[in-house]
Amino acid sequence: MALCLESGYTSLNKKNEELCGDRVESIVSGEYTTLVLADGLGSGVKANILSTLTSKILCTMVSNEIDIEECVETIIQSLPVCKVRGVAYSTFSVIHMNKEGKGYLFEFDNPQAILIRGCKCGDFPREGMDILGKTVYKTALDLQAGDVIVVMSDGVIHAGIGMTLNLGWQRPEVMEFLDGNVRPDMSARAIACLLAGVCNDLYLGTPGDDTTVAAVKVREELNVNLMIGPPVDKSKDDFYISRFLAGPGKKVVCGGTSSQIVARHLKTSVRASFDFPDKDVPPIGFIDGIDLTTEGVLTMRKLLELSEKYADVHDLTPKTFTKKDGASLLAQMLFEEATSVHFFVGQSINAAHQGLPIDITMKLKLVESLAANLKKMGKNVVIDYD
Repeated sequence: MALCLESGYTSLNKKNEELCGDRVESIVSGEYTTLVLADGLGSGVKANILSTLTSKILCTMVSNEIDIEECVETIIQSLPVCKVRGVAYSTFSVIHMNKEGKGYLFEFDNPQAILIRGCKCGDFPREGMDILGKTVYKTALDLQAGDVIVVMSDGVIHAGIGMTLNLGWQRPEVMEFLDGNVRPDMSARAIACLLAGVCNDLYLGTPGDDTTVAAVKVREELNVNLMIGPPVDKSKDDFYISRFLAGPGKKVVCGGTSSQIVARHLKTSVRASFDFPDKDVPPIGFIDGIDLTTEGVLTMRKLLELSEKYADVHDLTPKTFTKKDGASLLAQMLFEEATSVHFFVGQSINAAHQGLPIDITMKLKLVESLAANLKKMGKNVVIDYD
């Protein structure tokens, strides 16, 4: 069972602020993922500069295996000092972990990180370290498949102060909410968005503080092979389809012609569905041995729309897809379930599209835009043009 790390985050800007005073930075280097959530003093431009500097410096240094004491000393000596308060201040949480779930967590003045194991929340054991008079907490990590680390800025535990709640949303309430709402199949991004969405509700949609939630999940790898469009050389159909079917993981076929070719290769037929769960998305089909069969360009266009929203760190719509139309089923598989996506793009001109404003360049652009958004989500993406 090959494991990998998946991360995601969501940010709410303080009301009337263009910039967020929190910043999340992450680097994947070899087996290790380093993620830093920094929260700059105050809000607006100044906080944004402090958190950006902190997250960039820490992420770069920690990912290069530089000792945490040296990293923190560099931060303290690098940040510009506030003339009014006489301090240069940015809190931070740092996760540095390999694919097997082993590594370190460092925390300075952010709310304490939460461990979700078996959909139940718990605390990490922490030991304090004194670095230039600041207390930085260190935790040795040894996570297992399905575990999630959630880190947050203090906007989370301040949510609702003086509005919906007298004292804000305290840590026990945050954990109780996660206990009742996290499901085992949720991605790191979906969990972060779930928690940030509730904070936004407690703030009545006008956050009194910058609020950021980031999560890292240890999970099993899942590859999805997606074929769209028939290959140019018809005589090599069987060769291309054999290669598409040979890869590990789930198989998806997009497009009517592609479906017919794949069904013929598998010595079966395409069965059409007559359900229209979404009037804008053509119905799906069924081929024995294929996990999902959809129409081509219209479904991909809708999928690209969904990917734009999913990849936007300020979008709070739920990140799980429950609708049963082709685009939603594909979104759930590619955005939530997959860790890597392999596109097999046929460049043959589709006779069915003649006279319509659909050409091969449009299909290729759709695939490339979708691949770019999948990379933003942290997926490994490979595209083969046939």
